[in-house]
Amino acid sequence: MDATEGDFAAYARDRWPRLVATARLLTDDPGAAEELARHTLVRVCARWRRIPRNDVDFHVRRCLVRGYLRGHRTGGRRRVVPVLRYWEGLGEAEIAQVLGCSVGAVRAVVRRGKKETRPEDRRAGFAAVLAGLVPSAVPLDDIQRDGALRRRRRAGVVAAGCALLFAPPALLAVGPLTGSGVTGASEAPDRTEPGPMRIVAPGERVSAAPGVDVWLTPDGHHWSSPQASNQFRAVGDGNLDRAREGVSVQGEQLDDGRYFQTGVYHGLTAEPARIEIRTGGRTVTANVLTLAGSPGWGVWYATTPLTDSLTDRAKAVAEAVAEAASPTGAPTGDGPTGDGPTGDGPTVTVYDAAGDVLVRSDLGPSVAPPVRVGTWHS
Repeated sequence: MDATEGDFAAYARDRWPRLVATARLLTDDPGAAEELARHTLVRVCARWRRIPRNDVDFHVRRCLVRGYLRGHRTGGRRRVVPVLRYWEGLGEAEIAQVLGCSVGAVRAVVRRGKKETRPEDRRAGFAAVLAGLVPSAVPLDDIQRDGALRRRRRAGVVAAGCALLFAPPALLAVGPLTGSGVTGASEAPDRTEPGPMRIVAPGERVSAAPGVDVWLTPDGHHWSSPQASNQFRAVGDGNLDRAREGVSVQGEQLDDGRYFQTGVYHGLTAEPARIEIRTGGRTVTANVLTLAGSPGWGVWYATTPLTDSLTDRAKAVAEAVAEAASPTGAPTGDGPTGDGPTGDGPTVTVYDAAGDVLVRSDLGPSVAPPVRVGTWHS
């Protein structure tokens, strides 16, 4: 057993009784409670190496609640909120983060629950349910075995997905043989592909690229990269104009020969459903992180080819210099052209669920039709 497995085993043994007790209050059935707790630890075991050690309890609690809600979609939240509030002792904002909903939604459930049962009576009822509860020994061997199996299956799915990224060139190569008339130009999909929108807890680190972690706190956007251990973009100190909608762009070179690009969106009139970045004549859907409770801002990130990104920026600088040197202030026509002020520079566009543009950066031309998540489209 390596150190990582030993770390998980110690955590599982220590938290098993509490986990079973919480599951018992959710399921109202001793057998179902232990199965829910076991399944929760299996899922946690499979992701153990990726979970921040200073925030394990949040991830375990969220996994437990989601496991319960998968089988109790109708009215499940009304059961979960009192358990988290009066047994786990969480505040309304923390409950919203666990559930991935707004604080207002949690507050409404709490308020409705108080009309039905007083908080002190609710706590007494929970204590009565758990009186005499003696969980069985944690089935650690089974949990670790099933967790390892789940981890291998996930790795297989990821490998298959990566293989598909390399499939389009081969498919295009045989296109003319099918009689379809395809001559090598890939087509955009005919439907909108939603981006991977993810709700995270404050301080929850997300691996955004090799050597790059991204995390959010109520005051802004943090990321750590090979070049700097803790970079920060606040959303309330004047760095961004919060008086109107906007989306920012930052980036830096990575050690693997790519370019990491990220930014903050803010002030939108509707919830974003997809964010795309276009650079070097190609488009990709970005990953998006936001905090629970609809804070009014979020963070996007993507990796792009280094050569394209640097070439775009060099072109943008050259155009700006040429325009400034022109007597009329108009473009000279000697450089690359485009729909935006910097030719073919990087452009970030935020869409709503209907595919309408909520906000677009002013760094370049409009983004092409929607592309599938993780797939580059020329």
